[in-house]
Amino acid sequence: MSALDRLGPEARGIFFMICAMISMSTMDATAKLLSSQVDTVMVLWARYLGQTLFVLVLVGPRLRQVVRTRYPKLQFLRSVFVVSATTFFFFGIRSLGLAESTAIVDLNPVLVTLGAALFLGEGIGLRRLLGVLAALVGALIVIRPGSEVFQPASILPLCAAFSFAGYALVTRFVGLDEDVWTSLFYSALFGTLILTVAVPFFWTPPGFAAACGMVLIGGIGLTGQMFLIRAYSAAEAGLIAPFSYVQVLAAAFWGVVLFGDFPDAATWVGMVVIVGSGIYIWHRETRAARDLVAQKARADAEATQF
Repeated sequence: MSALDRLGPEARGIFFMICAMISMSTMDATAKLLSSQVDTVMVLWARYLGQTLFVLVLVGPRLRQVVRTRYPKLQFLRSVFVVSATTFFFFGIRSLGLAESTAIVDLNPVLVTLGAALFLGEGIGLRRLLGVLAALVGALIVIRPGSEVFQPASILPLCAAFSFAGYALVTRFVGLDEDVWTSLFYSALFGTLILTVAVPFFWTPPGFAAACGMVLIGGIGLTGQMFLIRAYSAAEAGLIAPFSYVQVLAAAFWGVVLFGDFPDAATWVGMVVIVGSGIYIWHRETRAARDLVAQKARADAEATQF
């Protein structure tokens, strides 16, 4: 049994969420680089075409099994949400900094937590609620209402946050008994079909570096989607949602390395609050899960004595 298998479902969900956010941030940084060389619609098309091709290669022998879904309408809705979120965000980062755009999008865990309570019947709990509120405070410190972050272009990542929250909730519901590859296939196929119709109107011949980046972004997008679906299939949406804030740190890293955008002191304070709240939730939840397992083991041991 691997170390990952020994973790409880809550810890696995958190681990997969962190991996997903790092992958997504890498994809976003690549998209921002590409947007300065080719049209954003071309970048979006490459992202979904690449994911579709990768999925087809990996699941080719069992494609008939993968395309079977118990929730065709929900798969369609989920695909609409994720394509909308990516589109809003990719257009937003053309005008905004990567860290600032990511901070706005990462308001979505609050929407996910509330939506999970309203639509999925998941409990919020005091610890979870305090962690989400602390992460929200950290995000507000990063965003600072009234600053230059709030310009018309900021509406786009905000729309992406709402779209991503809808995607996360549908993924959680579908992921309970749907093959992860089925969800990946349909979201990629929907995005590819829609964007293939649109891309001829925006096409310009890419250079060699841009072409390589367009190929790369598809693979990174697939990796991030796999981790994300695994995360929401392993644990409750309200628990793992705050860990999407890890993407703010990753975006700040790529912003410094690739674009020379250095976050100021207030931004770093907000990031520390965000990460600290996430670590607190993980520690409390995993310790509670271990205590529950230990109590059950003791109860079973006591029962065998009679």
